[in-house]
Amino acid sequence: MRIGVYPGSFDPATYGHLDIIRRASRLFDKLIVAAMINGEKKSAFTMEEKVDFLKRMTQDIPNVEVESFSGLLADYVREKKACAIVKGLRAVSDFEYEFQMALANKKLNPELDTVFLMTEQKYLFLSSTIVRDIARHGGDITELVPEEIREDIMNKLDQTN
Repeated sequence: MRIGVYPGSFDPATYGHLDIIRRASRLFDKLIVAAMINGEKKSAFTMEEKVDFLKRMTQDIPNVEVESFSGLLADYVREKKACAIVKGLRAVSDFEYEFQMALANKKLNPELDTVFLMTEQKYLFLSSTIVRDIARHGGDITELVPEEIREDIMNKLDQTN
């Protein structure tokens, strides 16, 4: 069984993330979407909220599992018996960072590959930071995040109420 792991902070997950999840799910027998606990970033959403959001927005994709993890990604992937890490790319700047991380993960786990998927053009501008900023100011995030999680994001972040 070919298992892929798509890690991220997903703070919150967006249509860009969902695009990568849908496409990656067709490449692997099982895709684990892994919300990472990153001590260097202050999250707007709790880990429980992130996992819940991801589960709701991927419920129609049968071979996707959602989990959370902390620690080294290379160790987590080995523990899950996955053959690849999936990373979404929007721009060259994303590639430079992700390429470094792919090399580091390969050093830690030589059997591990990283698969890079380019985001659909309509999501090139989209990031969790943009979603948070728009939501905090009461803006419309309809075209940025799935309907299943939109209201929860607005209820938590909208500071105009």
